Amino acid sequence: MLSADGRSLKSSLNRALRRQKLRALMLIAPLLIFVLVTFIAPIADMLFRSVENDIVTNTLPGTVEALDDWDHSVGEAPGEGVYDALYFDLFLAAEAKEHTKLGTRLNYEQTGLSSLFRSSGRGLDDVGDDYLDALEEVDERWGEGDFVYRLMTGTGPSETGFVADRVRVLEKMTSETLPGDVGFAPSEEIRQLLPATTLAYTDFATFTALVEEDVVAEEDPWEAVYVGLIEDLQTADVASYSGPEAEALQAAKAADIPLVPLKQFFADEDGDWLDPNVWATIQTYSPKYTSGYFLNAVDMQLTPDGISMRPENQQIYLKLFKRTMFMSLVITGSCILLGYPVAWLLANLPASRANLLMILVLLPFWTSLLVRTSAWKVMLQQQGVINDVLVWLGLVDDMNRLVMINNQFGTIVAMTHILLPFMILPLYSVMQGIPPTYLRAAKSLGATNWTAFWRVYFPQSVPGIGAGSILVFILSIGYYITPEIVGGTTGTFISNRIAYHISSSLNWGLAAALGSILLAVVLLLYWAYDRIVGIDNVKLG
Repeated sequence: MLSADGRSLKSSLNRALRRQKLRALMLIAPLLIFVLVTFIAPIADMLFRSVENDIVTNTLPGTVEALDDWDHSVGEAPGEGVYDALYFDLFLAAEAKEHTKLGTRLNYEQTGLSSLFRSSGRGLDDVGDDYLDALEEVDERWGEGDFVYRLMTGTGPSETGFVADRVRVLEKMTSETLPGDVGFAPSEEIRQLLPATTLAYTDFATFTALVEEDVVAEEDPWEAVYVGLIEDLQTADVASYSGPEAEALQAAKAADIPLVPLKQFFADEDGDWLDPNVWATIQTYSPKYTSGYFLNAVDMQLTPDGISMRPENQQIYLKLFKRTMFMSLVITGSCILLGYPVAWLLANLPASRANLLMILVLLPFWTSLLVRTSAWKVMLQQQGVINDVLVWLGLVDDMNRLVMINNQFGTIVAMTHILLPFMILPLYSVMQGIPPTYLRAAKSLGATNWTAFWRVYFPQSVPGIGAGSILVFILSIGYYITPEIVGGTTGTFISNRIAYHISSSLNWGLAAALGSILLAVVLLLYWAYDRIVGIDNVKLG
């Protein structure tokens, strides 16, 4: 059969269905985009941050490569080549102000590394200044930017690819895109003759041109350039070199300026650089992805020798997870016990009284969360309202007032009050839909009030209990303001630790790992609830 436009009926029907689906998709597209941007994307970013660890390899690429052949089990610091690579990597990182970030990251794994990188970054110029003074005694032009620029540019084919590689290194280190022309490229001859100098000068040129936006030839080179030059002159055959400034280069070679081993330089800066544990930590956390954050989140650690438990005095996260689950369940149970009778009254009282009671239930929503929590802090303290009333009634001795704040009890009381409406409203919505005739029918058949309630009314209210329990439990495990104010040291949740790492310690990787574990626990409990109760039985009214 054919339609009016000559198409087959089946084809026309399929076309119409596709148009309907497309229109439906366009209608929900704004909501879908909103959910993706505000919900899915942040969760994906959190999961990625919990394993992402490219700061070490991006900041110290040459050092990480040189450390590949080092075995930490020998119990000795690595050789001179690793310290050479560290010097040039760290010099560029210090100019880009990235070495402190690296130190902070490694300090999460070994205390003291943050100050080690910070202090060493300040002293990197010293050895280069000494070399420059010695070179200027041979030829005073060595301190001039245009002189070194001509030497490094050389003649013949240029190493433009090498410059592009160093630009990419700088982009990865700074996490920025650096467009533009460097205005410099070393010659192939110079790069082969002076490899360390070329590396240091190219880093100087790319940073000067792309970050500081200055002209390379007009700026004085970094001190690292002279460190590389003296290293190269130890083995370079400059006698046959005939490029720009060849005579000055040959004179510097003939001056035989003594070389200070960079391993000795770092040891003089800070003796910790000779500690094999420092290098083992750098090597262990050099891969781009790590399980270290997740291991820390469960009181374990990633060491050069493998996975191990943290010392007992540092094991806090498993305890916090257990406390969070336990207190959230207690809060949920308290809300059920207190909210069920209130919801029953709301559903069975006359409309005028029920409306008044509903206003009282909703009243906390119109009050700031911070105000409500602070009010409980005032009421529960030892000199607070509740203790004063108990003393006045003679139930508590004035010298032995109850400690109800800065502990688990205070957190449970305050959060039960805050989350109680989230239990009452789903219960009320479900109970309102239960016909009162069911109870009257049960009683007419001989059931007592208790039997009629337990056998007829309660089973129909279970979906409301399920909905309220899910709301209260999920909200409670993520609370951190109320436990922070009234919880003290024994009433805080894992969410308080997550907030601390995000806002104070800035250990976002560990915070993301803790959040990911918390998300997995919630999903696991949700799955278990669905298997036991059935999510289809949960109703909000």
